[in-house]
Amino acid sequence: MKSLFDAVSFKCSKLVTKNYSTSFSLAVKMLSPSIRDAIYSIYGFVRFADEIVDSFHGYEKEYLIEDFEKEYYKAMELGISLNPILNSFQQTVKEYNITDDLVQAFLKSMKMDLIKSNYQTQTEYIDYIYGSADVVGLMCLKVFVTGKEHKYEQLKYEAMRLGSAFQKVNFLRDLKDDNTILNRSYFPGINLNNFNEDSKNQIIKEIEEDFRIAYQGIVKLPIEAKFGVYTAYIYYKKLLKKLKNTPYYEIGNARIRVSNYTKAGLLAQSFVTYKLKLV
Repeated sequence: MKSLFDAVSFKCSKLVTKNYSTSFSLAVKMLSPSIRDAIYSIYGFVRFADEIVDSFHGYEKEYLIEDFEKEYYKAMELGISLNPILNSFQQTVKEYNITDDLVQAFLKSMKMDLIKSNYQTQTEYIDYIYGSADVVGLMCLKVFVTGKEHKYEQLKYEAMRLGSAFQKVNFLRDLKDDNTILNRSYFPGINLNNFNEDSKNQIIKEIEEDFRIAYQGIVKLPIEAKFGVYTAYIYYKKLLKKLKNTPYYEIGNARIRVSNYTKAGLLAQSFVTYKLKLV
């Protein structure tokens, strides 16, 4: 039966989330069960596209990302795909009216990673982050507001700033790997050769402002989504704090992490804050 295949497809997206990101998977578990599968499907889609451009070395990445896009649109047309990740995502797109401009902006940024290694201007930097992160936040927001367009428009800007904050934290944490393995530099004018404490602090100040604005949207989210999003927010804020307290030369030589023990503590902290209605 098609319903069984669909259920298996969403389970595959959940498995992708769990294996690729324990932190995001934990945050999704804090969402209402009614919207978890949809968020898993969004993560599965964006993760697979990101893996193509970041990890599949030795393969025809351009062909793979183009084929992934073609198969997605075929799934949208037919209402089914034998790729379970695309099958679950196309259902979420239709159910929550995720507009095609968001999908296209995301795929555009993924394709940019195949041809561009340095983002030298603020405009290039902002455009890339919009496609790679902001629109993912907007896709998730479509699910969180369950079709309420006025609520979506109300929270759109803050959702984009949260997506930006998460992406910039990832860029800062992955500065070494992006430069030495992928030969990429996302922050305009900054790479391992000229990275210093001043440039680190400049980036952190920018991210802190993103988080400040994003929080204003988190407190307005529907109850089904608020705790899960707040959990992710707290985790990334903790990661940013660790980066802030880490000398610039260590960031350039190692990947900063938050331990599982600390993650458990952050979850408990988030739960207490949420239950006391402090968020």
